[in-house]
Amino acid sequence: MTHSGDIFSAAAPANTKELKQERAIRTRERVLASAAAAFAAKGYPAVTILDVAQAAGMTKGAVYFHYENKDALAVAVTELFYRRIGEIARSVEELEIPPVSAVAELLIRTAVAFRDETAIQAGARLQLERQLIGAQLPLPYEGYTSLITSWLAKGAAEAEESGNAVAKQALSSPTTLATVLVSAFFGAQHISWVLSNRADLLERTIAVVRTVIPCVEEDIELCPSAPHG
Repeated sequence: MTHSGDIFSAAAPANTKELKQERAIRTRERVLASAAAAFAAKGYPAVTILDVAQAAGMTKGAVYFHYENKDALAVAVTELFYRRIGEIARSVEELEIPPVSAVAELLIRTAVAFRDETAIQAGARLQLERQLIGAQLPLPYEGYTSLITSWLAKGAAEAEESGNAVAKQALSSPTTLATVLVSAFFGAQHISWVLSNRADLLERTIAVVRTVIPCVEEDIELCPSAPHG
């Protein structure tokens, strides 16, 4: 016969293990958030494990338990940056707006993330400082550029199909256009960071889109994140 006490005592080890795993995940996330804030504010060379530990409210040993060194933290923050960029891209895809509108919306949402999110700011700074980091980081913005290229190619095909000569001409070289857009955007965010702590990045981004894709005005009107009126 099984007693209720036996049931609870049998379940306890599994529950305890789950609680420990959840606690470890939360601790790891706290360390990562503290590292991102430190990298964004001070840059990779100036940050120490002690800085991260103090910001996270824990010991250096606790930080080392989750990340073996500062390089590992830099890699983890950079991976967090690219995961967040991926989430932004998926959120735009879910809107199912025209492809050129999607490109504009992606750049606008990315600009807002650069302005407001510490992990994005940290990832961008670490990319600039990649030569100082003793670990290999992902090549910057490859997937982002490929996605924009695919959307612009789709826009070019739709312009061809509809007979829109202006759009067809503007989108005639999707790969080159995507490369220029991404270069201009990330250059704009760097200048905005230096001059205004990215306060004017949204305006700079819309100016980039309008300048690089002259036919884009109607597409911007379909962007839910673009300022209207």
